Amino acid sequence: MRSIACYARSLASCRGMRVRNEPPSRILVRAPNWIGDAVMCEPALRGLRARFPGAEITVLAKPAVAELFIAYPGIDRRLVYDDRGIHAGLSGKWTLAGQLRRHQFDLAVLFQNAFEAALITWLAGIRRRYGYVTDGRALLLTDPVARPDRATLVHQVHYYWDLLKPLGVTGAPPVPALAVADDETRAMDERLGDLGIGRDDLIVGVNPGSTYGGAKRWLPERYAEAALGVSRRIEQQQGRPVSVLILGAKGEEELGHSVADRLTVRSAVLSGRTNIRELMAATKRCTILLTNDTGPMHLAAAFAVPVVAVFGPTDWKTTAPYGQEASIVRQPVDCAPCLLRECPIDHRCMTGVTVDMVYEAAVKQLGWQGVRGEGREVGLEPLSSSFWPRASSLGPSAWQASLEGVTVFLDRDGTLNHDPGYIGSPDQFELFPGVAAALARLTRAGARLVVVTNQSGVGRGLFSSADLEAIHAKLRRVLHDAGVSLDAIYVCPHHPDERCGCRKPETGMIDRAVRELGIDLSRSYLIGDHAKDMELAKRVGAKRVWVTTSEHGELARSESDEAAAVVAPSLDAAVTWILADAGAHEQGIPVGEETRK
Repeated sequence: MRSIACYARSLASCRGMRVRNEPPSRILVRAPNWIGDAVMCEPALRGLRARFPGAEITVLAKPAVAELFIAYPGIDRRLVYDDRGIHAGLSGKWTLAGQLRRHQFDLAVLFQNAFEAALITWLAGIRRRYGYVTDGRALLLTDPVARPDRATLVHQVHYYWDLLKPLGVTGAPPVPALAVADDETRAMDERLGDLGIGRDDLIVGVNPGSTYGGAKRWLPERYAEAALGVSRRIEQQQGRPVSVLILGAKGEEELGHSVADRLTVRSAVLSGRTNIRELMAATKRCTILLTNDTGPMHLAAAFAVPVVAVFGPTDWKTTAPYGQEASIVRQPVDCAPCLLRECPIDHRCMTGVTVDMVYEAAVKQLGWQGVRGEGREVGLEPLSSSFWPRASSLGPSAWQASLEGVTVFLDRDGTLNHDPGYIGSPDQFELFPGVAAALARLTRAGARLVVVTNQSGVGRGLFSSADLEAIHAKLRRVLHDAGVSLDAIYVCPHHPDERCGCRKPETGMIDRAVRELGIDLSRSYLIGDHAKDMELAKRVGAKRVWVTTSEHGELARSESDEAAAVVAPSLDAAVTWILADAGAHEQGIPVGEETRK
């Protein structure tokens, strides 16, 4: 009998191994319950799709979170968990389990950490139940994953992403990305028009509330003062009408009006008057958002809207707007982060944040001090539009990206990476800080990225073509891990004495790119650090952006009489300008003379 029992256990174990080795065909994802957490979970959802491209993926979420994923291209189905209605109580949980059972899921991925998430999927008979060991649910999980040590806390984006690593998801997470449909955008524009905000108005968004509790709220009078200062600065810089739009959840109407009543510029209050989809469309419309640590903060970051986030009782290291961590404004105090909903003492973590601190952060986020054009400051127009990352393996998106059809040509040495001379091995190749993140912004916006680089070291015999391929393999790998999609790398390997037709500023590399990739040069940019790059751009009709990241680039710029459309101190600043310029064109907004040369 003992041997039979052992055999049975062994057989069950083998079956379990087979189940784990077989790619799942139907995956249930239990989304987090809060809007902000769900946004931070989005990169992991995208990674899951990339890992199992043939699987049918269903998201189970509470009503508000489920709205985030309407027409979301990374999933096949949404199921709403209405725990205050049909799914309330134990009987409701049993009803939900029955609904799930009919879908015959073979894998449940539990991004929500609660015991009930594991219980419901266990009741539904899902063969594999995968999640962090939290809330006493280890026995209900077939694949329990150890929760990260609190001493090594990481950003929530990484927290969700790392849960998937045992499933074979690799690399680093991209930044969150969401989309709204064109008709949703048009409807919001019409609604804002009824409130006195024109289609061409730039908008300073303000989110003064927090459904979590009062401890996370900065003072409304300070929000009003900061919004007033930022709106005046934008109007001064760009010469366009600026309005203030106040956002918030139900129950925050009075708070929203308390901010609006203190403003002396055109404003509108949408607090408590939007559903999630409308909130997304309104947030996307903002030029910048001033906010507490809330869901709209993460929505703005997912639409590439610059954010200034005031943090007090919560941990900015784990919940900062991912990709915009520099936007954080806080006053360090001994009792923070306490994670309390209401402050039991004097709210010092929030009262210590001044209007000047928020204003200066807004100036920095908008990049007014980061890009200059032909000796004078260029007023930037940050782009906020819907997109789906081209680096994703999901296939064609239903959404039109803001830079769809735009190509950005990139020089390599001195523009993307340090240039110590001739780089002959991957060990010598090092990207400048911030380059991967900057290029990820272009990828998310839908732009094509093409590297064009002179590499005469091959022709000089300093390194081989194989060495060069290894370097570019490293470049592709590093960028891919950051969510960047390179469409092509074109190389001129010739010695200058060969007088080939591809060595910059000759046009051979770009001519080839046009033939092979179908590029529209009238919608192209070239970023480089040398006069040869600018001359090449001029010859092919691409807009010129000169970066001075490297010492060589700054020197070359100072010694050259070649004019560029814009001079940027970093690749990130260059990308900010391109996003603004391309966005202006697509919206029919006139562009300054410095961009037409």
